[in-house]
Amino acid sequence: MSATHPTPRTTPHPATGTRAAGTTPMSRMAALARAELTLLGRSRGALVAALFVPLVMPVSVRSAAQEMDLAEAGLNAGTLVLPAAVGFSLLFAVYSVLVGVFVVRREELVLKRLRTGELRDAEILAGSAVPAAVTGLVQCLLLAAGCTVLLDMSAPSAPHLAVVGLLLGLVLCAALAGVTAGFTRTGESAQVTPMPLLVVSVMGSGMFFPLELLPDRLASLCELLPLTPVVTLVRGGWTGDLSAYETLGAVATAVAWIVVSVFAVRRWFRWEPRR
Repeated sequence: MSATHPTPRTTPHPATGTRAAGTTPMSRMAALARAELTLLGRSRGALVAALFVPLVMPVSVRSAAQEMDLAEAGLNAGTLVLPAAVGFSLLFAVYSVLVGVFVVRREELVLKRLRTGELRDAEILAGSAVPAAVTGLVQCLLLAAGCTVLLDMSAPSAPHLAVVGLLLGLVLCAALAGVTAGFTRTGESAQVTPMPLLVVSVMGSGMFFPLELLPDRLASLCELLPLTPVVTLVRGGWTGDLSAYETLGAVATAVAWIVVSVFAVRRWFRWEPRR
């Protein structure tokens, strides 16, 4: 199958006037999400990646923070660890898990069968992504609450920035997972193909090393990475020191990555096993 031409559906959708009476896009996606949640709960590897890894990684960041001069960057341990914890949840509980979900469902011909029914392509992908996205959202909220209490942080100065950053991060990681899945051959390789983005994001998006402590040229380059605007907005939500220009720049960068990722999914996502 050509990567640039989606597989034609074997059963056309009913006409609009007779389309599956009583069903809506939301009800169809909800049904698919419930089924996907059941399958996700049976995958021990996915559960470990989604639930355990994001809880452990912030401990490493807390240890690393003790060796940094965070005051020079206007930060403290809390404003380094909390955005990092959110970033880890998005990367491991949403992005990494969804790459495996999309690839395994494709290789098992689940996606192909779903396309012969009522579900639109966007509904299939969105419904499949809902359990991982909800898991990531809940985990981010719990980690934020835990970091606030354990690290004695004050309430966020600009909570709307943290909310915008988190929502953009959820959409972006789901879209990036679709892109990565399009270039992943098997369920086994789905454990490897997310690694480049994971490593680059952890090291360059301000999770382990604040961009303020990096050389200016390197920091400017890291600002363009996919997860950097998410970390920037979440951190700015607590510190309250983001200017309007910096906020718009972070939002614009995140939206640009989402648009590019959605285009790439529409262009290169595969619905049948790679031969």
